[in-house]
Amino acid sequence: MSDWKQPDKGVTESHGQYISAIYRHMQILISAELAPYRIGSGQYIFLMAIAIQQPITQKALSEKLLIDKTTTAKAITKLEAEGYVRREADPTDNRYQLLYLTESGREVVPKVQEALSRVKNKTRKGITDEEYDLLVDLLRTVLRNLSEQEEMKR
Repeated sequence: MSDWKQPDKGVTESHGQYISAIYRHMQILISAELAPYRIGSGQYIFLMAIAIQQPITQKALSEKLLIDKTTTAKAITKLEAEGYVRREADPTDNRYQLLYLTESGREVVPKVQEALSRVKNKTRKGITDEEYDLLVDLLRTVLRNLSEQEEMKR
Protein backbone atom coordinates (compact mmCIF):
# COMPACT_ATOMS: atom_id res chain seq x y z
CA MET A 1 0.00 0.00 0.00
CA SER A 2 1.29 3.41 -1.00
CA ASP A 3 1.56 6.45 1.28
CA TRP A 4 0.58 8.72 -1.61
CA LYS A 5 -2.73 10.57 -1.23
CA GLN A 6 -4.73 12.54 -3.73
CA PRO A 7 -3.82 16.19 -3.02
CA ASP A 8 -6.50 18.63 -1.97
CA LYS A 9 -7.76 21.00 -4.67
CA GLY A 10 -5.96 23.87 -2.89
CA VAL A 11 -2.66 22.04 -3.20
CA THR A 12 -2.86 21.34 -6.93
CA GLU A 13 -4.19 24.79 -7.77
CA SER A 14 -1.32 27.25 -7.40
CA HIS A 15 -1.58 31.00 -7.03
CA GLY A 16 1.69 31.13 -8.99
CA GLN A 17 0.06 29.85 -12.16
CA TYR A 18 -2.60 32.57 -11.91
CA ILE A 19 -0.05 35.30 -11.20
CA SER A 20 2.00 34.17 -14.18
CA ALA A 21 -1.02 34.03 -16.52
CA ILE A 22 -2.31 37.40 -15.30
CA TYR A 23 1.11 38.95 -15.85
CA ARG A 24 1.33 37.61 -19.41
CA HIS A 25 -2.18 38.80 -20.30
CA MET A 26 -1.58 42.23 -18.79
CA GLN A 27 1.72 42.62 -20.68
CA ILE A 28 -0.08 41.87 -23.96
CA LEU A 29 -2.81 44.44 -23.20
CA ILE A 30 -0.29 47.05 -22.01
CA SER A 31 1.90 46.50 -25.09
CA ALA A 32 -1.11 47.10 -27.36
CA GLU A 33 -2.15 50.22 -25.42
CA LEU A 34 1.37 51.71 -25.45
CA ALA A 35 2.31 50.78 -29.04
CA PRO A 36 1.31 54.22 -30.42
CA TYR A 37 3.94 55.79 -28.13
CA ARG A 38 6.66 53.22 -28.96
CA ILE A 39 6.91 52.25 -25.31
CA GLY A 40 7.21 48.55 -24.59
CA SER A 41 5.45 46.81 -21.74
CA GLY A 42 8.84 46.47 -20.07
CA GLN A 43 9.63 50.18 -20.19
CA TYR A 44 6.58 51.99 -18.90
CA ILE A 45 7.37 51.15 -15.27
CA PHE A 46 10.71 52.98 -15.59
CA LEU A 47 9.11 55.98 -17.28
CA MET A 48 6.48 56.26 -14.56
CA ALA A 49 9.01 55.86 -11.73
CA ILE A 50 11.19 58.63 -13.20
CA ALA A 51 8.08 60.83 -13.55
CA ILE A 52 7.33 60.35 -9.85
CA GLN A 53 10.87 60.85 -8.59
CA GLN A 54 13.22 62.84 -10.78
CA PRO A 55 16.09 63.24 -10.85
CA ILE A 56 16.97 59.68 -9.94
CA THR A 57 20.06 57.60 -10.62
CA GLN A 58 19.83 54.39 -12.62
CA LYS A 59 21.07 52.48 -9.56
CA ALA A 60 18.39 53.99 -7.30
CA LEU A 61 15.77 53.28 -9.97
CA SER A 62 16.81 49.60 -10.12
CA GLU A 63 16.65 49.34 -6.34
CA LYS A 64 13.29 51.10 -6.12
CA LEU A 65 11.72 48.84 -8.75
CA LEU A 66 13.52 45.67 -7.57
CA ILE A 67 14.80 45.15 -11.12
CA ASP A 68 18.37 44.20 -12.01
CA LYS A 69 20.75 46.88 -13.30
CA THR A 70 21.12 45.34 -16.78
CA THR A 71 17.37 45.34 -17.42
CA THR A 72 17.14 48.89 -16.12
CA ALA A 73 19.98 50.03 -18.40
CA LYS A 74 18.33 48.50 -21.48
CA ALA A 75 14.96 50.09 -20.69
CA ILE A 76 16.49 53.51 -20.06
CA THR A 77 18.49 53.29 -23.31
CA LYS A 78 15.26 52.55 -25.21
CA LEU A 79 13.36 55.39 -23.49
CA GLU A 80 16.27 57.71 -24.22
CA ALA A 81 16.32 56.65 -27.90
CA GLU A 82 12.58 57.42 -28.11
CA GLY A 83 13.24 60.87 -26.68
CA TYR A 84 11.36 60.39 -23.40
CA VAL A 85 14.30 60.35 -20.96
CA ARG A 86 17.61 62.19 -20.75
CA ARG A 87 20.70 61.56 -18.66
CA GLU A 88 22.89 64.17 -17.00
CA ALA A 89 26.05 63.65 -15.02
CA ASP A 90 25.39 63.90 -11.28
CA PRO A 91 27.09 67.16 -10.22
CA THR A 92 27.88 65.68 -6.80
CA ASP A 93 29.39 62.47 -8.24
CA ASN A 94 30.36 62.19 -11.91
CA ARG A 95 30.27 58.39 -11.73
CA TYR A 96 26.47 58.52 -11.70
CA GLN A 97 23.96 59.68 -14.27
CA LEU A 98 20.78 61.44 -13.18
CA LEU A 99 17.65 60.56 -15.14
CA TYR A 100 15.07 63.17 -16.11
CA LEU A 101 12.01 63.19 -18.33
CA THR A 102 12.31 65.23 -21.50
CA GLU A 103 9.50 67.48 -22.70
CA SER A 104 8.22 64.52 -24.80
CA GLY A 105 8.44 62.33 -21.72
CA ARG A 106 6.36 64.77 -19.67
CA GLU A 107 3.79 64.91 -22.49
CA VAL A 108 3.49 61.13 -22.82
CA VAL A 109 3.17 60.34 -19.09
CA PRO A 110 -0.55 61.28 -18.84
CA LYS A 111 -1.27 59.18 -21.95
CA VAL A 112 0.58 56.22 -20.42
CA GLN A 113 -1.34 56.72 -17.17
CA GLU A 114 -4.64 56.64 -19.10
CA ALA A 115 -3.59 53.48 -20.95
CA LEU A 116 -2.56 51.76 -17.72
CA SER A 117 -5.84 52.86 -16.14
CA ARG A 118 -7.81 51.22 -18.95
CA VAL A 119 -5.93 47.94 -18.41
CA LYS A 120 -6.31 48.15 -14.62
CA ASN A 121 -10.05 48.82 -14.96
CA LYS A 122 -10.35 45.69 -17.09
CA THR A 123 -8.69 43.65 -14.35
CA ARG A 124 -11.00 45.10 -11.67
CA LYS A 125 -14.26 44.25 -13.44
CA GLY A 126 -16.57 42.47 -10.96
CA ILE A 127 -14.26 43.15 -7.99
CA THR A 128 -15.17 45.60 -5.23
CA ASP A 129 -12.65 48.16 -3.97
CA GLU A 130 -12.37 46.21 -0.71
CA GLU A 131 -11.70 42.94 -2.55
CA TYR A 132 -9.13 44.63 -4.76
CA ASP A 133 -7.36 46.15 -1.75
CA LEU A 134 -7.30 42.72 -0.09
CA LEU A 135 -5.91 41.13 -3.27
CA VAL A 136 -3.10 43.71 -3.45
CA ASP A 137 -2.34 43.26 0.28
CA LEU A 138 -2.16 39.49 -0.12
CA LEU A 139 0.10 39.74 -3.16
CA ARG A 140 2.34 42.19 -1.27
CA THR A 141 2.60 39.63 1.54
CA VAL A 142 3.49 36.85 -0.91
CA LEU A 143 6.22 39.05 -2.42
CA ARG A 144 7.54 39.98 1.03
CA ASN A 145 7.61 36.29 2.02
CA LEU A 146 9.59 35.42 -1.11
CA SER A 147 11.93 38.40 -0.74
CA GLU A 148 12.68 37.39 2.87
CA GLN A 149 13.48 33.85 1.71
CA GLU A 150 15.93 35.21 -0.86
CA GLU A 151 17.55 37.48 1.75
CA MET A 152 18.09 34.53 4.11
CA LYS A 153 19.92 32.61 1.37
CA ARG A 154 22.43 35.41 0.76
